[in-house]
Amino acid sequence: MLEKFLILGDHLRPYVILNAAMTLDGKIATKTYDSKISGEEDLIRVHKLRKECDGIMVGINTVIIDDPRLTVHKINSKPSDNPVRVIADSRARTPLNARVLNNEAPTVIAVSEKAKNEKVEKLKKRAKVLVLGKERVDLVALMEKLKDMGINKLMLEGGSTLNFSMLSKGLVDEVRVCVAPMIVGGKDAKTLVDGPGFEKMDEAIKLKLKKYYTLGKDLILEYKVIY
Repeated sequence: MLEKFLILGDHLRPYVILNAAMTLDGKIATKTYDSKISGEEDLIRVHKLRKECDGIMVGINTVIIDDPRLTVHKINSKPSDNPVRVIADSRARTPLNARVLNNEAPTVIAVSEKAKNEKVEKLKKRAKVLVLGKERVDLVALMEKLKDMGINKLMLEGGSTLNFSMLSKGLVDEVRVCVAPMIVGGKDAKTLVDGPGFEKMDEAIKLKLKKYYTLGKDLILEYKVIY
């Protein structure tokens, strides 16, 4: 069931846009984690959106598998255009040589109380570390902290688990999806949203279509999330 979390108003948390590229069958990566899906035109759209946002958030699996920079670099930009990088990392598994810890932009790493203190102390030398939640990162508390830090618009480029967690807690305002004209299949391939899922269709997150258009070979869909 949809968890009964407080859906925070705009004054208490950032406005959150979940953005992703997926195949026609809903996959955001193959079973071997290949995630090269959208065309060059869509990559430019993504970086324009990054430039508009104050922060960009991913989960730890994205950091470990893809080692992203999470900066604005596909379009003309300056260092100040880079959003704050936010990592949801309950056990402090972020590698110390990860590119999100470089000096291109500030980084915030949210961990839980289960994270090893020794690793947390090392990460503190490279990023701002927030300890939120006992077993897993408390995402509602994290959103409040990010708002306090001046992050008013947050781009969520999460993996499928983080996407479900944010949606199920009422913390996503928009979903923007690039649908590429391909089918990859595979029961072990990651979908746009995984996690435990809902048991009944009437529990599903409802969306209202705002806009759609083609971009190169891809189809872009923009939805408002209805809670």
